[in-house]
Amino acid sequence: MPTSSNNSVLPLEGVRILAFEQYGAGPWGTMHLADMGAEIIKIENPSTGGDVARYVPPYTTFQDSVYFQSFNRSKKSITLNIKHPESAGILQRLVESSDAVFNNLRGDLPATLGLDYATLSEVKPSIVCCSLSAFGRNGPRASEPGYDYIMQAYAGWMSITGEPDSPPQKAGLSMVDYSGGLMAALGMISAILSARETGFGCDVDVSLLNNAIAHLAYLGAWHLTSGYQPQRWPDSSHPSQVPSQVLPTKDGWLVVMCAKEKFFQNLVAIMGSPELSEDPRFKTFADRMQNREILGPLLKNLSLKNTTADWLDKLRGKVPCAPVNTVEQALSDPQIEYDEMVISTEHPTLGTIRQPGNPIKISSASPKHQVGPALGQHTNQILQEHAGATLKEIAEWRDKGIL
Repeated sequence: MPTSSNNSVLPLEGVRILAFEQYGAGPWGTMHLADMGAEIIKIENPSTGGDVARYVPPYTTFQDSVYFQSFNRSKKSITLNIKHPESAGILQRLVESSDAVFNNLRGDLPATLGLDYATLSEVKPSIVCCSLSAFGRNGPRASEPGYDYIMQAYAGWMSITGEPDSPPQKAGLSMVDYSGGLMAALGMISAILSARETGFGCDVDVSLLNNAIAHLAYLGAWHLTSGYQPQRWPDSSHPSQVPSQVLPTKDGWLVVMCAKEKFFQNLVAIMGSPELSEDPRFKTFADRMQNREILGPLLKNLSLKNTTADWLDKLRGKVPCAPVNTVEQALSDPQIEYDEMVISTEHPTLGTIRQPGNPIKISSASPKHQVGPALGQHTNQILQEHAGATLKEIAEWRDKGIL
């Protein structure tokens, strides 16, 4: 079980970020900053009901949902309609006491709404303005909306996912959104560190498309450098490290990954055919890659001789391997329980919300998880403490439809 002092200071305590965010990618990134101690102030438009994630089924309540909670724990929420002509002065007062302004709006909107560095640096030169959008703030598609599924298609992911003869497939999770949110968080925190040293902020621009392209990684490098044409391989196989794939067992499935020569030698020895490691067709990575269509059926014949549990008992510690778990099985794995990766918060109407926690473990401090905020829950508090507003001003702004 991880040990740390709950009385210790988290790494990002003292960092304040105004977040014009909704749905998945942006809130995912800022939630992990909140776990690390940053004060994330969600700014939600009251005229549209706030973050659209509040209304995503199937588990919903009034202006809230389990979906919303899974992206917004430990944050604060205020209402502010930045399209109202009198909202600019309120935003400027909030900017004066903040480190960054974050948004995951359409690429052309930050400048239009005055959420860019050119506008806000006049209020505070050290402010960092981070934008996470579908296609970036500039270029031919800047004004287009876009989401994870769209980027998986644009970036070629779907062309290399699934079995060779199946239709194009997306990844099982919204990995472009999740990684895009974390990339934006990394860029924003990096710029905040610089601003605290130099006194000058900047724009940080991250697009979901560029993020998805970056994740092509070695496949992209192989193609660009040597003309390699990425393709789908049977059994969810690795393109070059053979065998690294799904194998059938008596009662299910087993995943092995022979990323080192010794792992292949151990695998075939434990499966009862040590001679395969000396077979000239399979002796090296290059040999096995060239003869993968021969090796695959041989390994499947061997793997079908035992159950998944039997193979795990024999292979663990000698060959990287895993069962193909269901989500339920994954969340109850002993390692996950040891690492306290399932956390709980108490919601006034949804009850106890259990969800996956933060994978970053800090030895000196632990996150103090709080339930995600109700719409506008902290409006009065934030405007009084960080914008110097009086209750009379707040009431007047609310009457005008600004809040």
